[in-house]
Amino acid sequence: MVVNPVQSVGAVGVVGAGAMGRGIAQVCAVGGLAVKLYDSSAEAVGRALQAVRDDLMVAVTRSKMSQADADQALARIEMASALSDLQGCDLVVEAIIEQLEAKQKLFRSLELVVTPQCILATNTSSLSVTAIASVCTHPERVVGWHFFNPVPRMKVVEIIQAPRTSDDVVQQVVSLSQKVGHRGVVTSDSPGFVVNHAGRAFVTEGLKLLAERSASHQELDAILKACAGFRMGPFELLDLTGLDVSVPVMESIHAQYFGDDRYRPVALARTRMTAGLLGRKTGQGFYDYNSPPKALAVAPALVQLETVKVWWPIEGPAAMPDAMLPNLPVEARCQSPEEADVILLFPIARDLSSTVVSLGLDASKAVAVDPTFGSASGVTLMVSPATTRHALNATQALFASKSVKTFVIADSPGYVAPRVVACIVNLVCEMAQQGVATPADIDAAVRLGLGYPCGPFEWGDRIGANRVLHIMQELFATFGDQRYRPAPWLVRRAELGLSLSAPDRQI
Repeated sequence: MVVNPVQSVGAVGVVGAGAMGRGIAQVCAVGGLAVKLYDSSAEAVGRALQAVRDDLMVAVTRSKMSQADADQALARIEMASALSDLQGCDLVVEAIIEQLEAKQKLFRSLELVVTPQCILATNTSSLSVTAIASVCTHPERVVGWHFFNPVPRMKVVEIIQAPRTSDDVVQQVVSLSQKVGHRGVVTSDSPGFVVNHAGRAFVTEGLKLLAERSASHQELDAILKACAGFRMGPFELLDLTGLDVSVPVMESIHAQYFGDDRYRPVALARTRMTAGLLGRKTGQGFYDYNSPPKALAVAPALVQLETVKVWWPIEGPAAMPDAMLPNLPVEARCQSPEEADVILLFPIARDLSSTVVSLGLDASKAVAVDPTFGSASGVTLMVSPATTRHALNATQALFASKSVKTFVIADSPGYVAPRVVACIVNLVCEMAQQGVATPADIDAAVRLGLGYPCGPFEWGDRIGANRVLHIMQELFATFGDQRYRPAPWLVRRAELGLSLSAPDRQI
């Protein structure tokens, strides 16, 4: 028998009074819902209520909420002394320890207490909602409702639909999410759901670039912040979360996808974790938190520009894009590469070595400039093993004359920012192909849950699907690594000239 859920949720039960449980209780109470908060430890509930009270008072002092509204919200949260006190709730959400057996045991107990119409939700971040629901008499009313910490400030929540979860239950939870001030993102029950799944490419590709010695971790972080607009670099993020948390997550998602190379971690992450270089929590990770932060190395003394002859192509696959012209002294260009001291090339996806060989140019003079993420805020310069120090110094001087900061990396297809962003876009295209979530929901989840400058489908459309595909194809050709195989969703839309968010025709 399929159970029909309640038509409107007015009372919510929360099991677990830790950081997540109290956050969920708070947003539900602020959203006008009656809340019953239960924990096996009465002291934990007391601490949770005090934490909610303190947070609401902060909102009052910052004029984000009136004192009356804060008092009313706090009054809506009631302490439950036993699971049986939750019998009148329309929805019960658990936020207990992240162990499958514990959650299954709780759901079996809840089914003996709540009404047949009550929705049962889990705030699990990594466990299978299907597995949790498998022990229930009515798995159709079990749904994932995954919030992010801190709940009142992270305005996105994943709504995970297991194979037997009723569509009506999902829609009820979508509406409820909106009522408590969160953007509900519907996803299928799959490893990492949406946010943790979509976030794999950022840190994994950053680690891959570091393992290839493309640049130092400081330089990679700086490029991704200055040129691509990320709030934090991948190594700052790994230090913040801790490798003891991040590495098991990376390895778990890789294992859950049966070893798919797209999710394969980089060995140096586990090596550093084993060495105890966990990040902020241990005082040292990729960065040393026991010493003053070190600035990036200062560029070498600038050469005299009036003595430098520069050439760049004005047409062809490595030509300078018009957008780059304001960042260079155009009058410095000479007539031919043979008479130049420096050759500037602007390949989109190929590395510098293959580009100079294909064009028959002098590799010692050549420096590549990222044409995709180059702007007044900074440009990335790429050198080959043959590039001379003079050619690099002269190129830095050219940009410095226009007050443009430069970052230097070793030869790498796709540079840094284009490569990382292309991998992010390619991954979410694969997610859309698998039906994990819609492009609109993925974009919203990534913007709100990961704080990226924009949604990856929106980003891919801005860069251009063909350019993203070109970068992925070049990475795949260079490394022969299945990690870089282009997603069919990306390939088809690039070939057809469609937006990356264009849906598949339903058959």
